[in-house]
Amino acid sequence: MATRVAVLASGRGTNLRALHEYLQHDTRSRGVRITLVLADRPDAGALQYAAERRINAITLDEGTGASVGLAMQLREHEIDLVVLAGYLKLVPSGVVKAYRGALVNVHPALLPAFGGKGMYGKHVHEAVLASGARVTGVTVHFVDEQYDKGPIIAQWPVPVFGDDTVDTLSARVLRVEHLLLPRAVAAVARKQIALDGDGRVVGKMRRAPSRAAYVVRSQEDAELAHEIEAALAP
Repeated sequence: MATRVAVLASGRGTNLRALHEYLQHDTRSRGVRITLVLADRPDAGALQYAAERRINAITLDEGTGASVGLAMQLREHEIDLVVLAGYLKLVPSGVVKAYRGALVNVHPALLPAFGGKGMYGKHVHEAVLASGARVTGVTVHFVDEQYDKGPIIAQWPVPVFGDDTVDTLSARVLRVEHLLLPRAVAAVARKQIALDGDGRVVGKMRRAPSRAAYVVRSQEDAELAHEIEAALAP
C-alpha cells in the first residue's frame, strides 16, 4: 500500500531533497512517496525543488487562514505522514491530533537542550556555542502541541570543536540531518517505529551511537549512514 508523505518547509529545502532522494533509492521504502510540499513562504526553495520534480507545491496563506489551509491540503491530498523539514510555524492542534504518530520533525540539537520557541537555525547553534557545550547533535521526534517537546524517535551526536563558528557547526549538524531524518522517516513509514496509545515510542533506536559514529571532519557520509542504519535496525 502506498504511503503519501507531505513535507512542510520554510527555507531552502535541503532536508526535503535529502528525504526525496533517499526514498527514491531505498528498496525497503517502495511505495513511500512525497506527494505534497507545503511552505509558509512563497520564496521558499523547497517549493521550487518540488515543482521541478512535479511534486505538488503549495504556499500556505498567511494569518489565521494558514491553519485551515494546512488541514485542508493534507486532507485533500490524502496524506498519511507529515514531515516538518525546517518548518518554523507551530502546527495547529487539530492537525497534531489528526496526525498524532504520523507527524515528524527534525531539530538541529539534542533535545530537550536548545529547543523551544525561537530556537531554530542559527539561533540554536549560537546558543550551543555560547553555552560552551562540546557535543550537540540532531533529534528526530514526533510532534505534539508544543515546540520541540514531542517523543523522541532518534538522536545523533555531533562534536563541537574549539574553533567552530555558527557556520561551521551548522554545516556539520546539517550533514547529519540529511542522513538521520530520511532513515528515521522511512522507519516510521514502514511502521518499524510508532507511537503507542500512551504516547511512548515503540521500536525507537535501540543502540546508542558508537564512538565511530561521531561526525569528525574526515568521516565519510557512507560510514556515518551505515552507523545510523545499524542503530535504527529492528
